[in-house]
Amino acid sequence: MAYVVGVVVFALGLLFSVCLHEAGHMGVAKALGMRVSRYFVGFGPTLWSFHRKGTEYGIKAIPAGGFVAIDGMSPHILDVAPNDEQRAFWRANPWKRTAVMLAGSVTHFLLAIVLLWLALSAFGIQRSVPAASAPARLASIAECVVPGYETVGSGALRACTADDPRSPAAVAGLREGDVITAVGPTRTPTLAAFQDAMRRLPAGATVDLTYERDGAIRTAPVTPVVAQRPPAGATDAATLVATPTLGVVGDLPTELVREGPIEGIGAAFRTAGDMVTATFSSLASIPSKVPALVEAIFGGERDPESPVSVVGASRAGGEILDNQGAQGIAFFLALLAGVNIFLGIFNLVPLPPLDGGHIAVMWFERIRSRIALARGRPDPGFVHPERIAPVIMVFIAVAGMFALLAVVADVVNPVRLF
Repeated sequence: MAYVVGVVVFALGLLFSVCLHEAGHMGVAKALGMRVSRYFVGFGPTLWSFHRKGTEYGIKAIPAGGFVAIDGMSPHILDVAPNDEQRAFWRANPWKRTAVMLAGSVTHFLLAIVLLWLALSAFGIQRSVPAASAPARLASIAECVVPGYETVGSGALRACTADDPRSPAAVAGLREGDVITAVGPTRTPTLAAFQDAMRRLPAGATVDLTYERDGAIRTAPVTPVVAQRPPAGATDAATLVATPTLGVVGDLPTELVREGPIEGIGAAFRTAGDMVTATFSSLASIPSKVPALVEAIFGGERDPESPVSVVGASRAGGEILDNQGAQGIAFFLALLAGVNIFLGIFNLVPLPPLDGGHIAVMWFERIRSRIALARGRPDPGFVHPERIAPVIMVFIAVAGMFALLAVVADVVNPVRLF
């Protein structure tokens, strides 16, 4: 039941985000004196509507988004009443038109900030205790040590093979929950101290490992296997170093951290900034992810970092509430904030029919007009729709195909968070 509620609420959250995007366009257009004839939630047949101050507001039958109609969005379409021609969109100066087009994305960013503030201040985020503060408790014991740094799509080391050496921790009889208190003569009061002591061991050395289990102190001799691993503090595998390895994973407990109402604002902006950076990286990597997405559709392993559709994002929202309940609300809100940041940035891509494309065409017209006037030539006017129609069609075809691949992958082989 929690899963279904999560899916529905997340989908409604996305619908609200899109409608707020359109409301952003409408609000700025009205504030700048433009005429807005319609604002609707949904598409298709009208279920209910009313008129107020020259604008028709309403709800349509298909809840797949929303739209706003600003009179004169295209100077080539005569959709402006004669007495309202001065309020047409295309008659406003480029700065005002740019403000209207930017308003949708800005609304996404502001909504993301609010969602992150709620997540950080109202509900709090479960964060791992730093290794320098956590005891050296073992979370799991591997059966083997993978000598090279060979990983699978999820980023974890590959499965053991018959050629891999058995892990020294398994040989010594270490168990999940054991707390390492010393490596040889070096005491290890924290997980960070344990990791540092292991890295300092000479290759091939046998050392006595002291650990606590069920309140009793025990000692076992271990001979670490030297494996290629990223150095301490590395964020990727660009550099590998020979590292004495036991085949264990340290346990980093989590704690609930709530920011104060004021501190939460700064934290929300910082988190949003990190999400913006991550979104640009994701957009740049989309072409390289397509082959893996196709492979996932036909039974290959789904990369957890692969793009997801609205279907996948909604399923993720359901998984969060189903697995974490009320404790997952902050994660749920953060995920919705991340989607809003993605939508805000994606809409600014300078390709029609996105908002960024409208802005690009608008300023191209402005610059071309200035150049023509400087050369004593007549103003070439607006860009004719038929000249950019091929760009629009190609973009829609490529984006539509990618969206379809993501939807199919999210149905047949979804990304699992838990």
